Order: sequence, then structure tokens, then C-alpha cells
Amino acid sequence: MNILKRTPVTLLAVFLTFTSLAGAQSTALTQAIPVDPQITIGHLQNGLQYYVRANRKPEKRAELRLVVKAGSVLEDDNQQGLAHFVEHMAFNGTQHFPKNDIIQFIESLGMRFGADLNAYTSFDETVYILQVPTDKTGVMDQALTVLEDWAHNVTFDPVEIDKERPVIMEEWRLSRGAGARTTDKLFPLVLRGSRYADRLPIGKTEIIQNFKPDVLKKFYTDWYRPDLMAVVAVGDFDKSAVENLIKSHFGSIAAPQAEKPRPTYDIPDHAGAIYALMTDKEMTSTSVEIENLMPARKQGTVGVYRQQIVDSLFSSMLSARFSEIAQKADAPFLGAGAGRQSFVAHTKDEASLEARVKEDGIEKGIDALLTEVERVSRFGFTASELDRQKQNILRSYERLVIEDINRLSNSRAAEYIRNFIEDEPLPGAELEQAYNQRFLPDITLDEINKVAKEWFSDRNRIVTVIAPEKPGLVIPNETRLTAVIKAAPDKELKPYVDTVTAGALLDPLPKPGSVVKATTREAIGITEWELSNGVKVVLKPTTFREDEIAFRAFSPGGTSLASDKDYAAASSAAQVLAAGGLGQFNAIDLRKVLTGKVASAGATISELEQGVTGGGSRKDLETMFQLIYLRFTQPRADATAFTVLTTQARTALANQTASPAFAFNQALTTIMGQNHPRRRVTTAATIDEWNLDKSLAFYKDRFADASGFTFVFVGSFDLPAIKPLVERYLGGLPSLHRNETWKDVGARPPTGVIERKVEKGIEPKSQTAILFTGPFEYDPAHRTSLRAMTQILQTRLLETIREELGGTYSITVGGNGQKIPNEEYQVAVQFGSDPQRTDDLIKRVFDEIEKFKTGGPTEKQLNDEKEALQREFETSSQQNGYLLAQIAGKYQIGEDVAGIWNAPELYRKLDAATIQQAAKTYLNMDNYVKVSLFPEK
Repeated sequence: MNILKRTPVTLLAVFLTFTSLAGAQSTALTQAIPVDPQITIGHLQNGLQYYVRANRKPEKRAELRLVVKAGSVLEDDNQQGLAHFVEHMAFNGTQHFPKNDIIQFIESLGMRFGADLNAYTSFDETVYILQVPTDKTGVMDQALTVLEDWAHNVTFDPVEIDKERPVIMEEWRLSRGAGARTTDKLFPLVLRGSRYADRLPIGKTEIIQNFKPDVLKKFYTDWYRPDLMAVVAVGDFDKSAVENLIKSHFGSIAAPQAEKPRPTYDIPDHAGAIYALMTDKEMTSTSVEIENLMPARKQGTVGVYRQQIVDSLFSSMLSARFSEIAQKADAPFLGAGAGRQSFVAHTKDEASLEARVKEDGIEKGIDALLTEVERVSRFGFTASELDRQKQNILRSYERLVIEDINRLSNSRAAEYIRNFIEDEPLPGAELEQAYNQRFLPDITLDEINKVAKEWFSDRNRIVTVIAPEKPGLVIPNETRLTAVIKAAPDKELKPYVDTVTAGALLDPLPKPGSVVKATTREAIGITEWELSNGVKVVLKPTTFREDEIAFRAFSPGGTSLASDKDYAAASSAAQVLAAGGLGQFNAIDLRKVLTGKVASAGATISELEQGVTGGGSRKDLETMFQLIYLRFTQPRADATAFTVLTTQARTALANQTASPAFAFNQALTTIMGQNHPRRRVTTAATIDEWNLDKSLAFYKDRFADASGFTFVFVGSFDLPAIKPLVERYLGGLPSLHRNETWKDVGARPPTGVIERKVEKGIEPKSQTAILFTGPFEYDPAHRTSLRAMTQILQTRLLETIREELGGTYSITVGGNGQKIPNEEYQVAVQFGSDPQRTDDLIKRVFDEIEKFKTGGPTEKQLNDEKEALQREFETSSQQNGYLLAQIAGKYQIGEDVAGIWNAPELYRKLDAATIQQAAKTYLNMDNYVKVSLFPEK
């Protein structure tokens, strides 16, 4: 059976699509939204539902899901945490895949555990995730056997259960901290009277550590049954063949004879407001949220879809106003937003207002949120605000339809899961666009303005404040917050005034230059142009997307050319100038001017180079080039924006020292940077060194000479169309022909063995990082062997530290090399654990490293990694973003760009001896830094 064979688009499907689009203009609001005819939704006699769709991106891949309408809310009192435990056991032994054979099977296909094989458990559902190749005979059959086993053939070996207990305890430990402690206090308060209040998916540690296997099996037997399941298959395959495989695998699963009723749990209504005021010694930021609960809308009709458009307009316009307020001097919040979404229980929606505020600005922030809501209630939005949001929505659906053919399979699979769990409709991109084209022109301001009163009443309200706990900081109590909330409707207010600076984005247009030299490399599809002002342009047209152009420009120099005393101003220059806007437009007006445009260009300044990155659509290509030109020639220094930005930065950093993660990262940074002045951790005091005038001067100097820049463009453009834009906007850039380069600032990692213990935090958790560094031969072969070695080492450490010892939930190994300013590498091993086991686990990590260096990889480990590298290249090389990064990287270091497409040959040449030598070279036990975080004594 050839699964890869494509299913042709039938005349019936074309007819149904055309009929649906035509009907969108006249369909009654009460009518059900039709399902996209390209999706096959079926039901087996045992109750199982399935979704199948052929989808070409990514090529030669299929996304498979098993969705179970069973989560932690269904647990009995003695099962808390066992819905999640069942999910873990699905990877630890099934009828056809004993022990960890599922992972072994996936890795043999070139897929990776975590990235391509995963699962999650929530309150109401559990979802299993699998990506597999479709170009190998029999793989889809085997993959569906995996899903079938998950559905009814998990073995629950008592030995494997006991091995998994410590792993789940480590997952629990990993999540602990200020956020988890806040949730522990918050949920029982705001969800009181509901089953959700005491059914967090991670469960209770005492149950996880002590439950009897039969209690776990009971949850599986009660709730893992076909009438609560869906199979989702989306990918580059023959749809009919895959549908038949699903029927074959799942049709024989017996429906339970006397199934346990699957209850639906609600969250009780409450009169007035619930106040949840939460503080924690390790919390680093302050936030406020006002939520109003309301019955969830039953989705699926055209009328509900129309109302969701109204909701989207309202929340977008209100959030835009909040954004403007946040950019004013002495703003009442650092950022804020509004929206309507599903609450914890699917029976409820929540309308929410949320903001990040200064720690002493809680009342001020809440007042500002409700004041703006009251302003909308009283005066409404303006016609110009509504017009902009309508333009943005129509433009987004225009692009959605254009790119629908290239939509990734995992995105479609997620949509089908939502249909099964939440009844989200599946109309398809073209029908959604048709609905928006029909309804948007008729939606009025009056209709939108009513939403404020409907969403934000004084009933079913939850007011949440989360803040640091520290001496001298007083959090307002319920009485004070109630007074703030009650005062908002009685304020004297003026209508919002929508101001937009008139004028073109760029006027006058620059005088164009010209292409003085053109080189075509037909074998790799790259064209190089040299412009009259010295700018170099590299162009790689692709067909991966219908309407996506991405670019990156770079030139050597960067902050390395700034003095130490001006380093803070230089390193913040791009961020500071971006906050000010561009040309004659401040940041607020620039956003309004770009309404309906899909174009961006942002400046960057790193240590060794300055550049511009961004992209756009074919339709807005000239706008993108104008933004590039403005980034070079008309940066905008705005004193108010600078004040806002520095205030926000200081506030964000003010309490970071309370965080154990900060103490850990600070220790690592200090050691690895050897206290170099340019390797400091950013603190609130660092912001005091920012200087708007110095930033502007440095920025202008870095972008004064375009002759040193190389621009790389990748995407859906053609050369004749882009050439006049390149000549005008890039050829018109100023050039000084300075022939600059970067400067080595002298920062180096330490040598020898350095070990540091950091004590911070109150949770029983530890974090360890082991960093190996040294000289490196920066060429494709050595980069490949370094990457392969670290991936294989990670697999080995997962097998021992997690699976064998149960010592961690996750252990990662990453490696990278650099060419400039000097050739060196870094390999980092990181994991979290029980503090009482940390030293023993570190010793075992070092033992495994020595075994790896002595024996090298096994044949299976080598073959699996070679296959994985090949598979990753198959998909990544079909993405504009990947090619852009690779092409730019080659030009930056002076390597032949054709080498990008030679990567598969390098992967095929990998052998055990090369990997073993890489381990010996890059895991040097005489040269590493080890930092471990422990809780305070």
C-alpha cells in the first residue's frame, strides 16, 4: 500500500466548496456552519470518531493524534494525578511495544522523543502526539498500531509503574516555584464549589508515590474507551488509504457494555466579586486581572461565528487603546490586554482585563483598566478605530486563504482536536474569509459598544492580584480594591480622540542606485547583485510559501566598536530607537499608518555586527523596502518613549534577585564571562547607564555606511519585480566606504575546572549546568560531528538519568561553535533534580560521559541520529526562515553557500569513530564549569 500517493481533488469537493462560498452571503444565522469538504470526519460503530485530511506540508510527514475526553477532572479522590500518570505509562509498555519500544521505534524513523513524540494531560482531555514519515512502507500501519495500543493496550507493568513514580515526581518538582505556589492558593479560591478546584493535572504527591496499580488501571478502564476518543490524521498521504487503516485498527475495539457516565462539571456562579490577593517571596512581577464569567456559547452556527467577529473587534480595539496608554509618560500599567476566551471549564467563558503594573501601582492599574472600559461604554469607539480593525481582519483572512495550501499539518491537527473537545467549527479558510467579507461591512459601532456592558458586569467577577512579598510593600486589601472598582462608573470622562499623523510613510522617495554587477549560481538558485553604492544583495526565490518574503541584512562592527563607558547606551540603541517610532511617526502612529500592511523591518545591533531583519508579503513589498530605508536613515529618538521604556525595564528587573533562577543564571554568566564588563547580567542599575543621545549617535554611526552591508532575501518574489525596489531603496542608501570590521573585546570563557554551589529558593529542587568549552575547528564537518555527538549523548543520558534512575524529568545536551571573534565551542548539559540526589546524579552523568568517550555510540544510536539529521533537513530546508539563516550565516563567515545543500552527504558520512572522537575532544574533563542550584538552608 503506497500511503504517500496523493488523493486528487474531486469534482464533488470543488463543487461543495464553491457552493459553500456562494451560500456564505445568504446563509441564515441559525444555520450550522458546514465542514470543509477536504476533511473526512467519520464515526465507527463503537463510538470512536476520526478526522482525516491530506495535507502536503510538511512533505513526507503525517501528524497523528489520539484524543481522549478524559483528564484530571474525572479522577476519584484516590486517583489525583493518575490521569497524567496513565499518559506516562502509555510510553512505558503496550501490547505491541514493551517497555520503551515506542520511543525506540520512533527514533529509528529519524523522529525525536519530545519533538515528534509527546502527550499532554489537561483537566478535561488527554492528547497523544505523533509525527511520522510517510515515505517508508508500513510505517503508517505501525504508527496507528501505536495509537491503537494507547487506546486500549497499555500494559501497566508494576515494575514500570514504580520506575515512573520518581520521574513524575521530578516533573512536579520542575514546576515548583512562585507560580506553582500561587496556583495552589488561587485555584481553590476562584474555583470554589467546583470539582476543578482540587483537580490540578499534576495531582497529589502522596498519591503519586503510593497508589496501588489497580487504582491506576481503573482510571484507564473507566475512561479510555472508544466513545470518548478521536483519532486525527493529517499529512502527506493518500486519504482513503489512511481512513481504511484507521477503521482496521480501531473498529475492532469493543465498546464497554455498561460504561460509566462521563459527567460534565461546571463552575458555580457567584454574586458580586471574588478577590484573590496572592503574594510570594520569589515573585518578580506584579499583575492584576479582572475576569467576568459567563455561560460559554454553543459554537457551530453562523450567528455565533458573527458574534465572535464582533468580540474580536471589541477586544482588539480595547487592547489597542491599552497599548497607547502604556506608551505614555507615567503610564498606569506596563502593558494590558482584553479578550474573551474559554475558562477552565468548557461550560464557562471569561471576559478578561489584565495588566502588568508597578508593585505600588495595583490600584492605579485596576482603575485605568475599568476607566477605559467605562469610556467605551459611555462614548463608544470611533469610526476610524473600527475601520482599522476591519482592514486588519480582512487582510489577515486574505493571506490565510493565499497560504492555506501551505498550512502545516500540526496546525490543522490542533484545529480538529478543538472541534472534538470544544465543538469549534471547521469551515475552512475560504469560507471563513467569505463570512468575514459578508459580516464586517454591516457590523456597526453601536453593536460593538454594547459589548463592554455585556462583558464587564458586577456579577460573577474575579479580581486577581499577584505580587511580590517583601518588607515595606503593602498590597491593597479587598476593601480598597472594591472602592476603586465602584468609583470607575462615576468618573468625569472625555471621549477618546483618535489622532493619526498625516503624510506618506516615506516622502520624498530616495534617488535610486543601480545593479553594477550580477552573478547567478543556477545550481543552487541564488543570484547576487552588487549595487552602485557598494551594497551586496543575495536573492533566493522559493516556492515554499505563496506570500512570504523574509530578509536579513548585516555588516561587521556592532557594539565592539563602542567604548566600555558607552557600552550600555550602544547595546540598547536598537531597542531605544525602535520604541521611538520611525521617521515622522511615533510608535503609536506608525502602527496606525501600517494598518492592513504585512511588512516589517527592525534594526539589530549585536556585539560583532549591526543589521536589519524583517519580511513582508508580495503585495506590501514596497512598504517593507521603505521601512528598511527608514531604519537606516530616519531613526526616531523620542524622549517620552525613552522614559517609558526605561521605566518598564527597571520595573521588570526590580525584583529579579528574588528568583532562584536569576541567582543561578547570574552565577553562570559571571563565571563564563569572567567578570568582563560586557558580560554582566542586566539589572535595574544597568538601565541607569542608558542614554538616549548616546544611543542615537551610536545608531546613526552604525547605519551611516551601507557599503559594508549584505542583504539576503528569501521567499516568494521574482527578480524582475524586486529589482527596481532594491535599486531605489537599497541602492539609495548612504555609503561612506569605510571598510570596517569588528573588534575583539577580549571576553573569554575560563579554563580549568570551576565548580560553584548556589543556594537560593525554598522549594526542594535543584538545577545543574555543566559547560564544556575549548578551541574549535569551525567547518561543516566539525559542526556536524559536534551536533550529532551532543544529540546522542542526550539520548544516552535520558535513558540512564531519567528512565533508569528516575532522577530527572528532562536532561538536555546542547552544543554550538563560533568562528568569530575566535573559534571555540561550548557543550552544555543541564537537568533538574531532587537536591538530595544531585551529587550522585552529577557523578553518574560524568560516568556516562566517560563510557561514551571510551566506547563511542552504539550502531543503533549512530543510525538513529543519522536518520534524524536527514529527516530534519528534509523539513527545515523547505522553510524560508531556515534557508535565510543558513544563507546569511555562510556569507557572514565566508563559506561557500552551496554547502547548505551538502549537509545530507555530511550526515551520511558520520561514523562511530568520528562521534567518539568528538566526545573525547569536546567533553574535556579538565576544562568545564559546573554550577548547581540548591534551596536555601
